Order: sequence, then C-alpha cells, then structure tokens
Amino acid sequence: MKDILIERDIIRNHIDTIILHLLSEQDRYGYEVYKEVPERTGGAYEVKEPSLYSAFRRLERDKLISSYWGDESQGGRRKYYTITKTGRSHYTQAIAQWKQVQKIMGLILGTEGKKRT
Repeated sequence: MKDILIERDIIRNHIDTIILHLLSEQDRYGYEVYKEVPERTGGAYEVKEPSLYSAFRRLERDKLISSYWGDESQGGRRKYYTITKTGRSHYTQAIAQWKQVQKIMGLILGTEGKKRT
C-alpha cells in the first residue's frame, strides 16, 4: 500500500464495521482480530488493543455480537466472538452507509461519474 499518512480517527470511527465484517466471515477470538487487521492492510493500519476490546464490550452490550469460551485443547482458554442476527443487520446498514459516503465524496472530489479535465 502507498504510504499516505491517514489520521487514525478516520479508520477508528469504523472499528465496529471492521469487527463485524471479520466476525461475519467466522467466529474469532480477540487477538485473532487484532492480528488480522494489519495482515489484511499490509501493515498500513493496526487496531490498538484498548480500542479493540472497548469495541467488543460495546458491541456485546448492544447485542450486535455475543461471546463464548472456547475449549482449552489448543492452549489457553480463549473468548470467541460471534456476530448476531442484529449484528448482521447493523453490518449491512454500515456497509450501505459507507458506500453512500464513498459515492458522495467521489461526486464532491470529481472522481465519481464524470471525467475530470
């Protein structure tokens, strides 16, 4: 990825959507989510652990995700998170909003729907 300085808040404001997306693929434990973000972004973005676990608590409180304890057969006991039906609906709405924001920004910046001269 191109090295462009992005203010952390721009992506941090979408941490819930990031988490819900990863959980829509499969149940994951916290550290797995933590590792997955920089892996998928080629190191361009890393979720801070306090922000991640605060988001897990908030999403669970809002019933968008739920958690369960995995078995101990693969080392220490891990708390897994899974997306709920309500979470899937919220995620779908978040993606629709994100696409609309991209379209609006494209129109404003002249990169959507018309050629710049």
